[in-house]
Parts: sequence; structure tokens; C-alpha cells
Amino acid sequence: MDLFLILFLGISLAFDCFAVSLSAGSRSPEKRLHIALVLGSCFGVFQGGMLLAGFFSAVFLVFLVSAFDHWVAFGILLVVGLKMVYEGIGDRGEERVKDYFSPGTLLALSLATSIDALGVGLSFALVGDGIVIMALVVGVVSFLFSVAGTFLGGRLSDRFGERFEIIGGVILIAIGTRILLGHMAPY
Repeated sequence: MDLFLILFLGISLAFDCFAVSLSAGSRSPEKRLHIALVLGSCFGVFQGGMLLAGFFSAVFLVFLVSAFDHWVAFGILLVVGLKMVYEGIGDRGEERVKDYFSPGTLLALSLATSIDALGVGLSFALVGDGIVIMALVVGVVSFLFSVAGTFLGGRLSDRFGERFEIIGGVILIAIGTRILLGHMAPY
């Protein structure tokens, strides 16, 4: 996979991090730098780590599904993408978490924003693309989006937060479609 698509993948996975960081940045204007660095580091590490975890857990299954791996990759990316779109559209009615620095909250937010990366890692193991570069790019992009989101907090999170998740889901669906069409095209 070329660097442009890897960067596109990193951006699509970072929208959850960005949305959470928008909210966090709007809560404590006096601690924005601290919030940005903590959330960015946690989200970046978890995004890259979950991508690797998904990839390496699926590597052992590749020999079983190599004949239809492109369909599996497409299916996983489609489901993850649709989930992101659904969550972006749906009214979750959740109250925002106010304490972003307790270990439990940081762990929960980091896991919640990186679950999609686990599914993407699973799908990319099935098509055999290089995962180390992807994990690094996804981690760095997630860090940068988290830092930027924190500093762009405030009203933007209330107006646009869910839309970023929708865009990320659509991008994952497009990447899955590209994988599927790439394997179906005559060589």
C-alpha cells in the first residue's frame, strides 16, 4: 500500500480521537497543553498498538482464508466503517466524561477510540500489507489529530464532532472497496 493510502487510513482512524479531544479541550481551557499531550500520547499508542494487535492475531489465520481474504478484508472494513457512520449519525445521548485524566477514563477512551484500528489490523493481515509503517503512521496521525482537536475544542465539538466520525467510516468503506476491487480486477 502506498504512503498516500496509509496516511488516508491514519486520518480516517484518527477522527474518533479528534472528536474526543475536541470535547476534552472544551472542558479545561487552562490545561489544554497538558490534555493535548496526555490524550495524544494515549490515543496514538493505542491506535498503533491495536492495529498491530489485530494484524498479528490474524496472521495465524491467513493460511485458512487466503482464497477469499479480500472479501474478509472488505467485510471487516465495511462493518467497522458502517459502525463509525452509525455512531456519528446516531444520537447517543451520552453525558460527556468530565475527568479525562483518571487511569480508568484514559484507558476506556483509548480503547474506545482504537477498537476500529483493531478491525483494520485484522483486515490488513489478510491482504499481507506492511503493518509496521501503517502502525507508525496511524499512531502519529492520531497523536497529531488529538493535539489539534484539543486546541480546537469548544463549540466545534458540539457542532461537528459526530461528522468527523462519519467521514472516517466512509473512508474505511472506500479503502475496503478498493481492496476488493483490486483483487477482482484481471491482472
